[in-house]
Amino acid sequence: MYNAIQAYVRFIYKFNRTVGIFAMYLVLVLMGILLFSSISKGVGSPQMWVIEMAQFTMAAYYLLGGGYSMQMDAHVRMDVFYGNWSAKRQAITDAFTVLCLLTYLGMLLFGALSSTIYAVEYGQKNYSSWAPPLAPIKIIMTTGISLMLLQVLATFAQNVADAIGKPFDVEQHPEETSV
Repeated sequence: MYNAIQAYVRFIYKFNRTVGIFAMYLVLVLMGILLFSSISKGVGSPQMWVIEMAQFTMAAYYLLGGGYSMQMDAHVRMDVFYGNWSAKRQAITDAFTVLCLLTYLGMLLFGALSSTIYAVEYGQKNYSSWAPPLAPIKIIMTTGISLMLLQVLATFAQNVADAIGKPFDVEQHPEETSV
């Protein structure tokens, strides 16, 4: 059982790392979209799709990068007492807070799935003059939340393994975090 969980953790870490590195490059896409917006406004022909496309790109960036961000321990947290605790106490605390996060992400995924199903079934479009279909961004939203949920489960397993004194050997490459 331990080996199966360790294999799951390794797979999720590798998969989220790959998706997260892809998501990092979406910032460059976002910059290109906003640069195009500035140029098109400057020459007198602003495009109505640019701002919404920038919003969709930004949403994809942070939703798809959430699991990788958690994996790299890059989320903001309050570290008043935590830094002074032993590694075992930190692991136990992390395991407890991950359970709270699992509850939140479970409810978020439930809402995302129902919203995505609605968008796909009824061809939901945004209420704007461009009126883009919302199914693609909602599918990305649901995928990002799912990847975050899988990462949280992997992190929970890793925290439990650390707490019982049998830590997983998860290969990480911090040098891959810069674009």
